[in-house]
Amino acid sequence: MKSLKAQNHYLSQTNYQLSELNKATVVSFCDKIFETGLNEIKPNSIDILQINLGKMCNQVCKHCHVDAGPDRKEIMTKEIMIKCLEVVSKNSFKTVDLTGGAPEMNPNFRWFVEELSKYKLNIIVRCNLTIIVANKKYNDLPLFFKKNGVEVVSSLPHFSSARTNSQRGNSVFEKSIKALKMLNDVGYGKEGSGLVLNLVYNPTGAILPSNQEMMEKQYKKELIQKFNIVFNHLFMITNMPISRFLDFLLKMGYLKEYMERLIESFNPLSVDSLMCRDMVSVSWDGYLFDCDFNQMLDMKVKSKSNHINSYNSNQLKSRKIQIDNHCYGCTSGSGSSCGGQIV
Repeated sequence: MKSLKAQNHYLSQTNYQLSELNKATVVSFCDKIFETGLNEIKPNSIDILQINLGKMCNQVCKHCHVDAGPDRKEIMTKEIMIKCLEVVSKNSFKTVDLTGGAPEMNPNFRWFVEELSKYKLNIIVRCNLTIIVANKKYNDLPLFFKKNGVEVVSSLPHFSSARTNSQRGNSVFEKSIKALKMLNDVGYGKEGSGLVLNLVYNPTGAILPSNQEMMEKQYKKELIQKFNIVFNHLFMITNMPISRFLDFLLKMGYLKEYMERLIESFNPLSVDSLMCRDMVSVSWDGYLFDCDFNQMLDMKVKSKSNHINSYNSNQLKSRKIQIDNHCYGCTSGSGSSCGGQIV
């Protein structure tokens, strides 16, 4: 659990970042949405329950919107996991999306996945790849994922060593390639196996993603030719101007320029397919959010049902989704979501 001092520091940092983000935004996202004819954004459904199992991670990535790392102590307890399972049993989710930090570092991770696998839904684990080779106790994760029918989604910022390591740390690319080979060895990413392996691309720097389909073809060509690695799909995700990436923008003096790019690229067609309209995100301590990004800004859902202990589907389906200027990150260009581009 976080100490009071840590909580106060986190809130102070979040308030500072939001203040700086607002200063750099010429047209507020609320005004931009109003221009499209919308006064508010409402849910379409709640098909996805995304659960953050904790902020502890074996990596410290430059673009991480969770600000995850080895020193983070926030970990979801088994009691909250049990409550999540109760909510899953009483609602018709299509997908449960497990994230972190490195979700595998939660001591109850395997038990939780095994319990979730008893239900008819798609289980996604957002694996950073290097965790598989970080310690012997994680080496069997590919087999564990296969046994429980898990869809694996993994970040690989680029198919080159230099660009990946510059964003995620020394030797991350080499370890990621080793982990991908281990996943391929048990069938992940291979045609006809039914074992889904998707990769995630984040731009390295203050730029917007290019075309997802073209980049996927290039990734597949490079990885098969150089490493004999296969995968299913590539998701391109815009770097959100929050947390660690926002710190980078402020430090380099790129924030105003980056926000101008996002605003100029705003695509009103993306609004109908925003991920917040089909999901609820659960934080490590059980609070509910419209998305993973709002979670990191402590923008809880606008509903009486704002904790997993008080989960009420009807109340959540009628809520008004919380928006702010960081939402430009999901609505620029072809749009962005946890499942890649949306337009």
